[in-house]
Amino acid sequence: MWSGIRERELGAPPWRYAASVRRMRSRALELCKTKDVISSGRGAVNSLQIDPVEARYMLAGNGNGSISVYDISQPTTVEPYSQKHEALFSIDKAHRYSVSSVRWYPVDTGIFISGSFDKHINVWDANTLEVLMQFKMPGKVFGVSMSPVSTTHMLIATGTEDYRIRLCDISSGAFTHTLSAHRDAVWAVKWSASSEWILISGGCDGAIRLWDIRRAGCFYVLDQHRSSASQEGNSFPLVLFCFVYFFEATEISRAAKTSKDATPGRVHPGLTSALDRSTAHYGTVTSLQTSRDGHYLLSAGSDSRVKLWDIERGCNTLVNYEATNINGNLTCELEVSGDKPLVFVPCLTSIQVYDMLSGRLLSTLKGHYELVNCCAYHSQSQELYSGSNDRRILVWSPKQSVSEDEALGTIAAQVQADEDNWSD
Repeated sequence: MWSGIRERELGAPPWRYAASVRRMRSRALELCKTKDVISSGRGAVNSLQIDPVEARYMLAGNGNGSISVYDISQPTTVEPYSQKHEALFSIDKAHRYSVSSVRWYPVDTGIFISGSFDKHINVWDANTLEVLMQFKMPGKVFGVSMSPVSTTHMLIATGTEDYRIRLCDISSGAFTHTLSAHRDAVWAVKWSASSEWILISGGCDGAIRLWDIRRAGCFYVLDQHRSSASQEGNSFPLVLFCFVYFFEATEISRAAKTSKDATPGRVHPGLTSALDRSTAHYGTVTSLQTSRDGHYLLSAGSDSRVKLWDIERGCNTLVNYEATNINGNLTCELEVSGDKPLVFVPCLTSIQVYDMLSGRLLSTLKGHYELVNCCAYHSQSQELYSGSNDRRILVWSPKQSVSEDEALGTIAAQVQADEDNWSD
């Protein structure tokens, strides 16, 4: 701390000191003793997200089909050394069955999206609490996602029991795309953090596929056996890989039309049969999360492994995350912090905190009584929120030796004592 202040006095840029403080706070999380989020749902907390616009409102999807919204900046009840945050509103019968995923509209807190096991995706008006639009899906909805960087489309990517991924357009209320390549249900979908056209999906077939929604078919499949070490001397970036095969697509598709043995399908021309069968995990891909800059992808699977992928090179970084134990029967939501990223992984009844680039286990957060399903990281206050089957939402805040109220009280007492001494 003091070395950072000294560097700041000597002319170091202020953002460097601020980043070091955020890193230090993120690495010292503990169960918050002064801030409580009062869960209004009577079921498990399956999904959490903090709005990306103001970073003030948190959305929660519950196992009893209800949806709640909390103001995590302004408490509803303030007591000595305690703040309670109750739900601003709760929709008790938002869905017939369990809500599996909830997401804010990326540029406006007036709209949010929910997906459920009742095979429906609802688009909600946060002001009137009414359903603006509803999409009927062919099976249980496991995950929904909207692009955080999109400027030209309003598409919701959906992962369901069906092997096909469907893109729902809010502006028209129709399905615009159907992406077919997985061989089983799709549990996780995630838009790229650097391109509004790139979608990433993970399924029960153990595959992680990359899609360019402007083209037909999946253009790349991540292979757990393809690492950066195996590419030395023959590096071929994934971006260049995509463009090369895009220019080849026209000629190959013409040849396929004239061939009598051509098999129907929407496989991208750049995929070889060997690459199309590649797997990322020995089991179901239960979660996908991108780094803030979009350069890396994190995946978790029912094989109890967390893997870090270099998206630009399309390879496994071989980072070894120590002793993960992931529940493979349900989807889970990983979370990533900002500066020198940390990874928060739900592991049974606890949350394990890893250094993203080294895989070193930094701490284990214990406080829940049942399986942890989701995490949400607040980048401004460096707080972590977690939801579990025990129906509770816990707050994990940076460790402080003395609370702010106690510190202010001590300073005020010292000032009063000095005044009394000088008055004599």
